Amino acid sequence: MQLALYEKYDLRLPRYTSYPTAPHFHTGIDGKRLARWLSELDPAQPLSLYVHVPYCEKMCWFCGCNTQITHRYQPVGQYVDLLLSEIEQRLSLLPKGERFTVSHLHFGGGSPTILSASDLTRIMDALRQRVDILPNAEVALEMDPRTTTPAFIDAMAANGFNRASIGIQDFNPAVQAAVNRVQSLEDVAEIIAMLRAKGIAGINVDLMYGLPMQTVESLIDTVDQTLTLRPDRLSIFGYAHVPWMKKHQQVIATDTLPNVEERWAQYDAMQQRLAEHGYQAIGLDHFAHPNDSLAIAQRNGDLQRNFQGYTTDSAEALIAFGPSAISSLPQGYIQNTTGIGDWRNAINAGHSAAIKGIAIDKEDRLRRDVINRLMCNLAVDISDICAQHKTFPDRFLPELDRVRAMTSDGIVEVEGWEIRLTELGRPLVRAVCAAFDGYLVESEGRHSAAV
Repeated sequence: MQLALYEKYDLRLPRYTSYPTAPHFHTGIDGKRLARWLSELDPAQPLSLYVHVPYCEKMCWFCGCNTQITHRYQPVGQYVDLLLSEIEQRLSLLPKGERFTVSHLHFGGGSPTILSASDLTRIMDALRQRVDILPNAEVALEMDPRTTTPAFIDAMAANGFNRASIGIQDFNPAVQAAVNRVQSLEDVAEIIAMLRAKGIAGINVDLMYGLPMQTVESLIDTVDQTLTLRPDRLSIFGYAHVPWMKKHQQVIATDTLPNVEERWAQYDAMQQRLAEHGYQAIGLDHFAHPNDSLAIAQRNGDLQRNFQGYTTDSAEALIAFGPSAISSLPQGYIQNTTGIGDWRNAINAGHSAAIKGIAIDKEDRLRRDVINRLMCNLAVDISDICAQHKTFPDRFLPELDRVRAMTSDGIVEVEGWEIRLTELGRPLVRAVCAAFDGYLVESEGRHSAAV
């Protein structure tokens, strides 16, 4: 039964971290538009900030991120110099004479832990020159435990970081060797202990299924080992094998990857194990301790979703820095050029690195709210969303008919204007969201598998 559903709904679909999604961005939205949008922001509303660090010391064969490998610090240090220029350039476009506050700040990559402690401080100082980071702000950073030093953790603590997201993926030695990411439980435990000793109490960890050599048994063992670390939140992501897009993935032999049935079994076993240990399922692929703010937000109906996944971040504007970084503003989305060289040339010339995006209208906002509620709550009341947008739910009758056709498969329930995903349908929520996507043209090459 599950396998048949997986094969039926395992389409190439967006992850819906935005709507409209990134494949629909176009070059008609550029730096001039970004400048105007930033100048129109409301200083009474807190900002969210994202800083991209596009370097790693080693390439993980499964990686789908925008990153480069370097064995020298010089390019990283040069990158930081330019990043400081972009921060100054971009934040200077905010309304003159206004001092904005920041409620969320996230460093992603790549591997932000490749930064020196002093350069991390330089970036934080540059941000504080322009904005005020609220005392209760979430300040988070993605960490590679293999390159994290005590000095870096000291700098995190000194600069107000209170959450760390640690990439584990898998603890099985054969799997680690197959994806070029070797790290022991003891190494990760040591890093987490240092973080907690410095008062950085929020611990997220990332696990993956669908990697070469993985089995249900080995993944359950990884989950059990991971839970000895007592993380607050976990993400379990399915590996997306796209060697035509990410050339380094060609190192992974296709015949070592789990098949469709095995991937489903792996996902199912992992989420069941986490539930047995008391973790609350959050949307599609996150899990949180019941006392964690993410779990509380879901229970209160306040859960959000953005380019970092599930979050408590409700800021209307997210301003992003670095190559490929996407800013999400009330007026639309806008993305920096992806290539580090192109980004460097733009910043050196004093130009904006923003090259594409999309403006959003009332229809986009309406559909985005429907999709976000499905992704976050696994349920939506169409009539309620339409009332908030001062329109009538009848406009969604064709979409509702498409969703109602899924009820016979047991993945969704429809009652009036209310849609609810079943537990069986949880991993297929993207397929339900796609019914409301006004831009979607099915394309096998543009998105990852639904599970």
